[in-house]
Amino acid sequence: MVTLVVSAGPGAMDSYSQKLAENLDVPKAYTDIYQRIRERFNISWFSREALKAVPQDWNFTRRLNKLKGIIHLPNQHFGRYGNFLKLPYIVTVHDLIRYLDLKGYETYIHQPNRRDKFYLSLDCKGIKKATRIIAISEATKKDLMHHLGIPDEQISVVYLGVDHKTFRPSFQTSELEDPYILFVGSEHPRKNLPTLFRAFKRLKEQPRFKNLKLVKVGKAGGPERDFRRETVSIMNSLNLNQDVVFTEAVSEKDLVAYYRGAECFVFPSLYEGFGLPPLEAMACGCPVISSDSSSLPEVVGEAAIKVSPHDIEGLAGALEKILTDRKLREDLIARGAIQAARFSWEQTAKKTLEIYKEVEKTFG
Repeated sequence: MVTLVVSAGPGAMDSYSQKLAENLDVPKAYTDIYQRIRERFNISWFSREALKAVPQDWNFTRRLNKLKGIIHLPNQHFGRYGNFLKLPYIVTVHDLIRYLDLKGYETYIHQPNRRDKFYLSLDCKGIKKATRIIAISEATKKDLMHHLGIPDEQISVVYLGVDHKTFRPSFQTSELEDPYILFVGSEHPRKNLPTLFRAFKRLKEQPRFKNLKLVKVGKAGGPERDFRRETVSIMNSLNLNQDVVFTEAVSEKDLVAYYRGAECFVFPSLYEGFGLPPLEAMACGCPVISSDSSSLPEVVGEAAIKVSPHDIEGLAGALEKILTDRKLREDLIARGAIQAARFSWEQTAKKTLEIYKEVEKTFG
């Protein structure tokens, strides 16, 4: 028997566990512990929040150890609890972004302080101890093998899904009057917004795009850094403050409207463990431009224009093509619908259940 740990919260990794819970008939253990983990990045060891975390972590670990059978931990930050579990467990790893920050290879989100380094190291140790690891892309699997030295046979790849009941073609569009290109996500350095801004600036230099806007949907990021201030600073340096529209997190209904109303969706990310927004855009009938980095080529396939995340001219050229070539837009929309249809939460749950059965044969 496998018990799925389901994390409350609005984030993408929370949504993964919630969608699995909707589609799997297995025991579930609900928690909001990951929401607290996310809110505590970059706090001091001796802060009130850090001291509160210790008994909360201990109580959560005790709760897990009272379960029977096998436990499925739904994201890599639950790995820290795996170190103290008596039961066999499966852990899903979405990405190694925080690990790469920890090792100083890049700054994809934020350089961790001492407390974060301790907990991120625990996460990695817990991942290595897992009975089985589910990676959400081949790119994440390769990272696990390369950076953590985990053997191939310990890792199973199960792609995320698209909620096709929500993300589908619709007549509803956003209320913006001007044409716009769309970005959905945070403002972490890995999202590569400066490149998008600079490519957008090239377009705005042409009179025919004078009314074009760039809409950015989603929160800036976590509390560990003032991501919005950095974003606005770059935007203002390019004199784009009248042409970029910020929204915070929106409902799924409103998000569909933004996808439907956009001229195209742009995702220039440097690193994604999977990257659902391009598929959601495709499912809604919006043409997509994506970077060609990390997991994104395996996610978008041949249904998007792929550009190097560092190629400002290439991105500007791709945007101009989609904005001016109706046949290209229609072709991308048609290919996007086929590509998005390959991913569903029902399929994700089915493959996850197969892994449960495999692990149960050994440890059940």
